[in-house]
Amino acid sequence: MGNLTQQTIYLFDWGDTLMVDFPNQKGKMCDWSRIEAVADADSLLSHLSKQHPIYIATNAADSNESEIAQAFQAVGLDRFISGYFCFANLGIAKGSAEFFLSIVERLGVEASQVVMIGDTLSKDVYPALEAGLSAIWFNPSQTVTDDFTGTQIATLSELIEHSL
Repeated sequence: MGNLTQQTIYLFDWGDTLMVDFPNQKGKMCDWSRIEAVADADSLLSHLSKQHPIYIATNAADSNESEIAQAFQAVGLDRFISGYFCFANLGIAKGSAEFFLSIVERLGVEASQVVMIGDTLSKDVYPALEAGLSAIWFNPSQTVTDDFTGTQIATLSELIEHSL
């Protein structure tokens, strides 16, 4: 993984960031009757993956790495993903700086080289920032908060502009 030394690495949340988390579906996403990517996920990942490694950082406790990969395969996004980080392979729940520090350590890079994109401030954005990563809040509902003054996007296509 030495070739990652100067590259920006993108970490994405899974549910409601790259793939729709249908509240009426239960269990492992790879077993759901309906699996769907979030709008613009395919074009964004296609664009970013040309120059940047992309990983998934998820809090999904139901699924292991291969089951997460199966869900991404179902919507054709797996071809852009370099790897998957979850409780099953890290042994740490997302929502803490330790989760992100563990990913940085496994990738063998500096925290400053990694950008986390997710839809939940408390689990995706704040812990990533605490660990020294950059973070972008995916906020499609355009929730207003005084607590967050960092970068936020309402659509995934907006991230293409931020990545140039």
